[in-house]
Amino acid sequence: MNSLRDEIRFLFSGQGMPYEKVCLMVAAVVCIVLGFMLSSNFSHDAKVVVIDLDNSAYSHELTSRIDASEYMKVTAVLNTPVDPSTLFYRDQAVAVIYFPRGLEKDRYTGAANHVGVFYDNKNTAQTSDIKIALNELIGLDNAAAQGDPGSTNDSLNGTIGLADRNLFNPNGSNYNVEVQGFLFFFGSMFFTFATIGMVPRLRLSHQLDKILLEGTPWDILVRLVPYGACLIVSFVFGMAILRILGDMTFTGSLLLFLAVQIFYVMTVGTLSTLFGWTAANPGIASSRMILFIPGGFIFGGPTGPVSFYPDWVVAASHLFPLTWEYHFVRDIISRGAGFGDISKEFGAFLIYMAVALILFCAKFFSARRALLKHRAKEEKHRLQQLNLADGTAMGQAE
Repeated sequence: MNSLRDEIRFLFSGQGMPYEKVCLMVAAVVCIVLGFMLSSNFSHDAKVVVIDLDNSAYSHELTSRIDASEYMKVTAVLNTPVDPSTLFYRDQAVAVIYFPRGLEKDRYTGAANHVGVFYDNKNTAQTSDIKIALNELIGLDNAAAQGDPGSTNDSLNGTIGLADRNLFNPNGSNYNVEVQGFLFFFGSMFFTFATIGMVPRLRLSHQLDKILLEGTPWDILVRLVPYGACLIVSFVFGMAILRILGDMTFTGSLLLFLAVQIFYVMTVGTLSTLFGWTAANPGIASSRMILFIPGGFIFGGPTGPVSFYPDWVVAASHLFPLTWEYHFVRDIISRGAGFGDISKEFGAFLIYMAVALILFCAKFFSARRALLKHRAKEEKHRLQQLNLADGTAMGQAE
């Protein structure tokens, strides 16, 4: 019983992780917030780009039917040949539909023709509903062409068919989605565990006051370098294992990927030290990892298709650094994007990084002002005590 009372006293003392609060917060977030955000289990208005080389009344009608589907939303219609893979950069599309020249003519003359469809197969769940919807649309059109409107009778031999192709992950390998997603998630999580308690550790060892008074924010951020280097090496090491022992695809530039990781690691490290700044000790700081790392894993794409989430959830997910990482992973590693292809996304990420640095610097200088103010009060109190002591001594002398 003494051990139990002692542990209960420690639990509520504030010297360790505030588990009594964390457990309730986790339950509330999972059941209320995540339950609301993850309420959709299908691709609603998934982004689709149409390459319409026929540019006919019939192709326009098919485009309208596709856009009217609850599963798809046509975000762009192009009338010139384009490499379909480039249209998937920055998750601009889930599928690209290709209408060849002569489609309308073949439809009304009874000649066979095909509508091409290119799917982003990084996550097979995000395209399953689209595949069903497109097959139904073509089936209905073929039925109508043969005098059986409103039917998808499979016995009808339609003149228009679908020729589809799965891009980026054609065999649906888990190495390219789930395992790869866990690699970056757990790597980022343990990097945060290693760095989030840095400021509390410096405070307990009485080094923080010296840095605040004599140093700059860089004197804290530079301490992230060895941890960041270890994280980048672990990413490459893990991908090498997935490539050699598994069937992970890597179609982009390794140098570009490594360059992006430098900025990503510094951003996560900055946020880590910022979130852990006010913790009383490293143990309490570690519990704050949940505030900014898991959100990117949940909403960044590896656990479920981005097309399943409402637009506002996708936009809000960019508050988490790991969301940006998964965007770069999909574009560089899977889709083979170059720097020009990711420049827009990378520029937005630099703004995100700049905001994190500004907040960190603001926290640093705020802590410096608070320390100087505290030192001034202590000095004033010390002088008052000295004056009081001198007055007492003089009174005794008289």
